[in-house]
Amino acid sequence: MAQLAIADVTNALKNTVDPEIGINIVDLGLLYDIKVDANNNVSLRLTMTSPMCPVTSVIMADVQLRLENLPGVGKVNLDLVWEPAWSPEMISEEFRVAMGA
Repeated sequence: MAQLAIADVTNALKNTVDPEIGINIVDLGLLYDIKVDANNNVSLRLTMTSPMCPVTSVIMADVQLRLENLPGVGKVNLDLVWEPAWSPEMISEEFRVAMGA
């Protein structure tokens, strides 16, 4: 079994898009901490743009499914957190440049 890398997790999640904003959750800055252990178990701390986000369950389900479909992945543990609070400054520099911001 090949060891998963954090980049594998990040690349998979670049396909999870916040449907309200139209930006993937990686570039949006919603991922706070990714851990992959020796057994390819993935632990992910993430947030939403707001505690009132109406698509939280949709995004969480998509994240879970994408991670579970990674080749060789073990268990997937998602931890939805609200601290630190998300802000627009968390959007990736690359995406901000592409948007002309």
